[in-house]
Amino acid sequence: MKTNSSIAFFDSQFQQQVRNQDYKLNPFELAALPHLQGRVLDFGCGMGNLAIEAAKRGCSVLALDASRSAISHLRQRALDEALPVEAIEADLRHHEIREAFDCVVSIGLLMFFDCATAARVLSMLLSGVRPGGVVVINVLIEGTTYLDMFQPGHYCLLARGELESRFAGWNIIHSDFRNFDAPGETIKSFITVIAQKPG
Repeated sequence: MKTNSSIAFFDSQFQQQVRNQDYKLNPFELAALPHLQGRVLDFGCGMGNLAIEAAKRGCSVLALDASRSAISHLRQRALDEALPVEAIEADLRHHEIREAFDCVVSIGLLMFFDCATAARVLSMLLSGVRPGGVVVINVLIEGTTYLDMFQPGHYCLLARGELESRFAGWNIIHSDFRNFDAPGETIKSFITVIAQKPG
């Protein structure tokens, strides 16, 4: 798989996290964790910290990411702890979901695609949730000024209310906007939506 600058950026970060044994959940993963049950898709799993915690709580997890370092690390952790996590390296711009899940999670991923790809992948993720199941989507949005992790021309920052508008007919359980300080007096602006599919 061809590596772009965003993947290289996170590969380096993930390797640093492994060296530091930094496996704590971020605030978005902590918000998602109580909603995970049954068969879970972690789409853009990164280091797999959320996948590991979900598996420890009885979930069966399919974890996908484009980072070879992250997937290699997650496979070893799952093997060492005998946890039901299948970790696969994949180009998530083109990956097709071939089963239905009780919960689909995508934290901090979709903004790394161009807008057309992000919209198509989001639609696929929503289609991959079983009736009555839950989806957790977290993205950076407009207002973000920290752009070092993006490959120029290959990212999409949604307008503030745009993500929620994709959930017409769903039960929105949680919607949260947060700003975080970033290097160089910049800002990361995030929106997280947790919603239950009708039925």
